[in-house]
Amino acid sequence: MNTLRIRLASAALGAMLGMAMAGCSSDGRGGYTTASQYRGGIQTVAVDMWQRGKDVYRREIEMRVTEAVVKRIEQDTPYKVTTKARADTLLSGSIDTIEQRTLSFNPDTGLPRETEISFMVSFTWRDLRTGAILAEQKSMTVTGRYTRQDPIEEDFFQGSENVINRLARQVVEKMEAPW
Repeated sequence: MNTLRIRLASAALGAMLGMAMAGCSSDGRGGYTTASQYRGGIQTVAVDMWQRGKDVYRREIEMRVTEAVVKRIEQDTPYKVTTKARADTLLSGSIDTIEQRTLSFNPDTGLPRETEISFMVSFTWRDLRTGAILAEQKSMTVTGRYTRQDPIEEDFFQGSENVINRLARQVVEKMEAPW
């Protein structure tokens, strides 16, 4: 009787493992995969300083965006950021526009309470060995909000930091291999 229970438990466990493994696939087309979500054959990325559009007048915003993208690549991908002379690929981008709009006003003072910031950006990720474009995005919009009144009293710099980090995350997500 004890042996029968062990056999039944083993069979049930085997069936459950088989069903669980059926949901995993190494080719990426048939379900989940345990393979890397990033492209093979690429080890290094050079990141050009992002450019400001002709109507973007925020000081050092391109440096902040470039720094955030570099940090996100180093943190989330298997790629190493290096100089253009040593890189397999090149990521370059531009901050096309930055817009702000007031979402709400303080009824007592009439001053802005909550503000939305929108960055519209474009970028290209190119393989320097072949010249092929690996990823490209035109007019990608990333938005965020900040509160200008007590008790938080954020300014553009603090509000834009959230948008810049979202932007960096979305750029790196576009560097994933196609499914």
